[in-house]
Amino acid sequence: MNSLNRFADPVYCLMRLIVGLLFFCHGAQKLLGWFPKPGQPPGPPDMLTTVGGWIELVCGLLIAIGLLTRPAAFLASGMMAVAYFMAHASGAFFPIVNRGEMAVVYAWLFFFMFFYGPGRFSVDAMMRRGAATSDTAA
Repeated sequence: MNSLNRFADPVYCLMRLIVGLLFFCHGAQKLLGWFPKPGQPPGPPDMLTTVGGWIELVCGLLIAIGLLTRPAAFLASGMMAVAYFMAHASGAFFPIVNRGEMAVVYAWLFFFMFFYGPGRFSVDAMMRRGAATSDTAA
């Protein structure tokens, strides 16, 4: 299985891109009216939904491209933990019963990204390489 190690960085960055874009879609749905739910008319969001939508929109894009990944992932993880406890946990103890599985998955994925960092293929990594190159040239 060691032969798979060479794919770890590209696969992680692909996961970061997909998860970030999916998170962005939630924010775009709340704030921009994109991707409407069938049979549900769009209405003006309340304050909590608006704040959550902005976090999803901005952090989703930042995570997807790998810019300010750690702070964005930390904020997104915290938001999803709060969302789980505010919207799902009161329904039942287990996430499968209270329909909070995705909130838990997002919270833990973003928490992992906070510790793992942006990965090799990210804007953060490109900026670090650029700074290291300009430091050695000076």
